[in-house]
Amino acid sequence: MIEVRRLKVLRALADHGTVTAAAEVLHLTPSAVSQQLAALETEVGQELLERRGRRVSITSAGRLLLAHADTILAEVERAEDAMRLHANGANGEVRVTAFATAISLLVAPALTRLYETSPGLSLVVRDAEGHQGITHLLDGDADLAIAVEHRGSPRPDDRRLTRIPLYAEPFVAVLPPAHPAAAGGGAIELGELANDDWVMPAPGNPIRDVVLLACEQAGFQPRIVHQSDDFRAVAALVAAGGGVSLVPRLAVPEPTLALIRPLPDPAPTRRVYAAVRTSRADHPLIKSTLAILTEVAEKL
Repeated sequence: MIEVRRLKVLRALADHGTVTAAAEVLHLTPSAVSQQLAALETEVGQELLERRGRRVSITSAGRLLLAHADTILAEVERAEDAMRLHANGANGEVRVTAFATAISLLVAPALTRLYETSPGLSLVVRDAEGHQGITHLLDGDADLAIAVEHRGSPRPDDRRLTRIPLYAEPFVAVLPPAHPAAAGGGAIELGELANDDWVMPAPGNPIRDVVLLACEQAGFQPRIVHQSDDFRAVAALVAAGGGVSLVPRLAVPEPTLALIRPLPDPAPTRRVYAAVRTSRADHPLIKSTLAILTEVAEKL
């Protein structure tokens, strides 16, 4: 008999790559994770892992088991939801993870509406950068994630997730007040900023990847001087003469002393979507939350 909890341990190892990382997200010790995996190998009678120093890789047998594990874990979660709904009716908690701009533009307005339309719903919000929300969702630390499409996003055919597009916003140029390219108030060709210092998000932030790619397509590599993931800080540094930047239009703080100018089409774009685990896509409270978020997004 295969122990379901051990399948969850195997999935965490596959997602995070090391025993230590899997142990952290599962709130276990590394030795406990190793023991659970060894017990799972005994249960199935096959080697599931290949150990290479401190790292381990999944064997073909392990990958086969993972394919079934995703289905099994999804069905277990559905069964747990069904029991909770039977006990509590439509009352319950939905844990939402979102990046700061989405919290301000989407989640906060939706929160007011949800309290009016779904009084039994308790929404719990957690701030996470746009590339981190899906990790929290797949680890079971969130029920719904608002995330940004980027190169590291899960593939569209990942059956663990159901995605709902919310909105897309173009990037705009953020310039110091006296920048010569800002004269006239029209669109800024990105090549006009090739010789400037730049204010950029930190490595790992998907916004940085979008900006670097746009600069590369314009024929230059930006000279990065300052780094911040906070768009208010970015605008403040630009306004102080620290450099130039590209920022998603809806993330530009108001008011700001920096100058905002559009880019010619096709401008780089930030695409924002909501995601839930497929096993919970039909949960009434999650469906209610998604419906309100979609309504708010349509007005942006």
